[in-house]
Amino acid sequence: MASAHALVHSLLFLVLKNRLSLAATTNGSSPRRIVTRLIHRDSLLSPYYNPNHTITNRATRILQSSTARLAYFEAKVLETSVHQLNLIPSFPELFVNFSLGHPPVRQLAVMDTGSNLLWVRCAPCRNCRGQATPVLDPLRSSTYSSVSCRTPYCSYAPGSKCDRSDWCIYNQTYYDGPSSRGVLAKDQLTFETQDDGAITVPDVVFGCGHENGKFRDGRVTGILGLGARMISLVSRLGSRFSYCIGNLMDPSYEYNHLILGEGAIFQGYSTPLEVVQGLYYVTLEGISIGPKRLDIDRNAFRRTRRHGGVVMDSGSPMTWLVEKAARAVHGEVRSLMDGVLERVPNGPSSLCYRGTVGRDLVGFPATTLHFAGGADLGLEAASVFYQAKDDVFCIALARSDVEGLSIIGLMAQQYYNMAYDVAGKKLSFQRIDCALLDE
Repeated sequence: MASAHALVHSLLFLVLKNRLSLAATTNGSSPRRIVTRLIHRDSLLSPYYNPNHTITNRATRILQSSTARLAYFEAKVLETSVHQLNLIPSFPELFVNFSLGHPPVRQLAVMDTGSNLLWVRCAPCRNCRGQATPVLDPLRSSTYSSVSCRTPYCSYAPGSKCDRSDWCIYNQTYYDGPSSRGVLAKDQLTFETQDDGAITVPDVVFGCGHENGKFRDGRVTGILGLGARMISLVSRLGSRFSYCIGNLMDPSYEYNHLILGEGAIFQGYSTPLEVVQGLYYVTLEGISIGPKRLDIDRNAFRRTRRHGGVVMDSGSPMTWLVEKAARAVHGEVRSLMDGVLERVPNGPSSLCYRGTVGRDLVGFPATTLHFAGGADLGLEAASVFYQAKDDVFCIALARSDVEGLSIIGLMAQQYYNMAYDVAGKKLSFQRIDCALLDE
């Protein structure tokens, strides 16, 4: 019986396509470091990959996804909608593979730094028809347990309340309609290692979602929130994590990483990190294009008690800047480009030109985001512009309509390892080819 059980384990783990590595483990406790692949939506490894999608299809998704994310932040930061509002991105950007339970059940979750709870769809499940993988069944997992209302975790769960059995019920409501409601629970979280072994984190708090609203996409099984609150996996593994993003426009690039635990890689520049309402805020002090520091009052990026500030985000492809900053950036781009390339009026974004990023922006000066502590995030042309059509490219630094709020999106973070030290209140980033971090 034991050998048959081991065979089942091996077969299940072979299904998982993400390659993981573990620097150190401890029996019965949290591993020091877990390294797993991040899968970008448009990569060959993604269930959303469509070889027939055109440049225009991808550009439309980038714009729609970024706009939806901005609307989410507006609602959450200004508290204009439901309590503990969050967002399942209509067009999720990054995915993580793992499994839950014993025996393990495969999951493909959206990575989201803008929310805290890890949740997956569970049996019995409403709106789970068409899911590509088996739904986690608590009755079949020998390591599953429900979380009592008396535990501190329940107070951190979104929309939490107690049922008649004194179990904690969560209700994760989202900006764009779908939601997840179910039992707050604990179970083991399992990753595959590169040597065909497995690393397991016991007693991970997660939401076992039995009612999942309009969330009917069978390719994704849940959300992996990487916020800073007690209920998140980040807190469970020691309050540190990092991710490395390569070329988002290359579908064959396979070295995007997520590292969880104290062994996350911290190198390069460092800048203060502040957590407010579960969001990661940084202090942006200015922007340069080439050697020219743009005329932007640093107070334009300041977060007040009620609104504003600069959020580092994994869900918006584009970067959103407050009006004064966007106006300065766009003005400098026009001064460099007008008369050299044809500006396209009424383009998909606010500033577009005739040409291609790879051909016509060779030699375009680097754009630098200057953060507190002397930390500079340098952006090359492929992080500042995106190809909107075969012969049209547009700026990816757009004007934010939310009062005082700026968002540093995923395109601005490509080619960097971004490391979050939540307890130490520090964000570090280093420009690097993520392949060099592959073990």
